[in-house]
Parts: sequence; structure tokens; C-alpha cells
Amino acid sequence: MKHRIVVLGAGYAGSFVAGNLARRLSPADTEITVVNAESEFVERLRLHQLAAGRKIEVQKLTKVFAGTGIRLRVARVTAVDPERQVVAVADADGGGELGYDTLVYALGSHVADQGVPGVAEHAFNVAGRPSALRLRRRLDSLEGATKGGEGRTVLVVGDGLTGIETATEIAESRPGLSVTLIARGELGARLSPGARAHLRRACDRLGVTVLEHTCVEAVETTRVLCADGSVLASDATVWAAGFTVGPIAAAGGLEVTESGRIAVDRTMRSVSHPNVYAAGDSAHAIGDNGRPLPMSCASAGYTSAQVIAAIIGNLTGRKVPHTKLDYTANHISLGRRDAIFQTVDDEARAKPKYVGGRKAARIKSAILRTSLWATSHPTFGLPKRKRRLTAAPSTSAERPGCVAA
Repeated sequence: MKHRIVVLGAGYAGSFVAGNLARRLSPADTEITVVNAESEFVERLRLHQLAAGRKIEVQKLTKVFAGTGIRLRVARVTAVDPERQVVAVADADGGGELGYDTLVYALGSHVADQGVPGVAEHAFNVAGRPSALRLRRRLDSLEGATKGGEGRTVLVVGDGLTGIETATEIAESRPGLSVTLIARGELGARLSPGARAHLRRACDRLGVTVLEHTCVEAVETTRVLCADGSVLASDATVWAAGFTVGPIAAAGGLEVTESGRIAVDRTMRSVSHPNVYAAGDSAHAIGDNGRPLPMSCASAGYTSAQVIAAIIGNLTGRKVPHTKLDYTANHISLGRRDAIFQTVDDEARAKPKYVGGRKAARIKSAILRTSLWATSHPTFGLPKRKRRLTAAPSTSAERPGCVAA
């Protein structure tokens, strides 16, 4: 019997892990299954661009995994049972259960409503492809209702990277709309003074109105209510006030932190269930600076590399190395031709120097291209000899069953 590796999620983390495991482990000993709710690879880093109107080519996961031997299951994960070593899934055919010997949990994150009434019902977001397309359709309708959208207001709530990128992208792509960015504190507070000034100039250039020290207490269909009693009219409210993970890991009995992220050791192995690994936003990973890694594409890359090294080492009898777990910089796009590249120190504080303008935009563009290429070309550099497993696979009597859909 082959050792069954099941990867949950085919975002940046899950796709990268699955592809690299397929490259390095012998198919004579292992079978790899990827479970993902959509049939396409989603460039989450570009969803704000998709929402604003840019054309983003879609990569089919069948094409991404072609030639790897990876089995793709397009289904939604509904539960994980680490004691029985099974995953419950739901799809158009009803779903079923998948048994595993090694599980990689990379289901990522979704928008956090922060307990604010009306967010789920009335706000838009760019945390997923369906929601980004929903916002795009709304923006199209606003522009269609009047000449270029004149007199129509878009409120973007949240001044983190996602909020800033979304507000500036919409303002540049749809200049007829009035865009307001609502910041809970000072705009760009985590940036260096120079980078903050650059950000403000970009907002002024693009016509983005910034409301600082403003807390939204409720979202309604055509307005938002603020803590200071003010009411802001809105034709489309975009919620970008943070991300959170789903409840599946906690509900399944995996040890998680207060935020619901899976508690892992230095090798991304679950501290409660050693045959479960976590990567990307799902993992509560402590970086080399002693601080939890933030939810980001960079963290997905670092944690994925560690998962790959750990699984290969543990299954082939090799020493498990500690790969790099760094948080070194923030990259913020400000429309198509402007950006900020801000490096940080070991305490996650912004360094005085930053890169801005077209040079920073080129850096961000290169990062996007590299991330997509690395994920969508898992067979590149395919070794002629793959590593064999050293431990004997479990017998069928010892293994939980796999119920086909």
C-alpha cells in the first residue's frame, strides 16, 4: 500500500507543497491528493486588481498538476478527523471521506468581519475570487448608472496592505468613482516616515480621500455608521479590515491558538498530531525573529518550504533541516505604476529607508510573476531519481478506509 499524502487547499502554499512533494518522492511509494474548492488556481495577491477591472488569466489546476501524478479532488473540505485520519469533503456528487497517512493543512484564510454588524450582508471583499468578481460587477454597475460613475462613492474599510492596494487600484482603474479609505489609526503607521509620505502623495495623486482614526461600527446597504456618530454614504463598501481562519482545524481536535491557527513546531508539524502539517495562513508559525509570521504570501512560501523539507526528511529517514522563516519586508502596490517596498528589522519595525515609485512597482510585479511561475510549474527540474520511503507503509488493516464519492 502506498503512503497517502492529502493536501487541503491549492493556493500558493498548498500547490507549492503538493508539486514539490510530487517532484521529490517516488510514486512507487506515495500517492498525493489535493483537495480544493475551485478548479482554478487563484492568484490571491491580484484579487484587488481583478475586482478593479484588470484581466487576470486563470490557471486550471489540472494544467498546473499535469504530469505530476497528483490527484485533484474539486470539493469543499467540511471536516477533519485526525484520530481516524480522514477528511470529509462535499461536492456536486455528495462528497465522502478521504483517508490519509500524512495531511497538509493549507486552507488559508478569509475576511474577518471583526464582529461588526452588516459586514457579511452588505460589504464586499477581495479575499476570494467569487467575492472579487462580485465587487467587480458592482463597480461596473456603478459606472454604468452614471457617466463613468460620477457621484458614486466606494468606501474601503481597513488600512492594512489589502485595504491600501484595493483603494488605490480602484481609484486608478475607475477614476470616475469617488474612493475613500477608512483607517482605524494613522495611515501607514507601520511604515517609515518616508514611506508614509510617499503613500499620502499617492493617495492625493489618485484622488483617494483618507479618513484616519475612524472606527466603523456597522455597515448598511448604502452607508456605514462610525463610532464618533458620523454616517458615511456608500454605494459600495469594501471590507479589508483583516483576515481569519476557518473553524475546521479546531473543530477536528487539532491544537490551535486563540486565533484558530494550527499550533506547529519549528518544522510546521502539528504539536498535537504529528502526521499533520500546516502551511500558509493556517499555521501559527514562529519566525526566526521569535515573532509569529504574519498572514502573507511570503509566509506561505517560507512555511511551505519547511513543510516540504520536514515531510521528505521524516518519510525518507533523512535529517529534517530548518529552512528559513523570515519576515523581512512589505510590498504594497499603489495602482499599476507605483508601489512601496519597505524592509523591516528583526523586531518587525520599519527600517528608515524604503523604495518607492516605478522601481518598487517593478519589484512587486516580479514577485507576482515569480510566485505564479513557481506554483504553476511544479514539474520544472523534475529529478530523474526520486526518493524512496524508508518506513514500511501501513497495512490495509491498520489504515482508515477511503470512501469514494
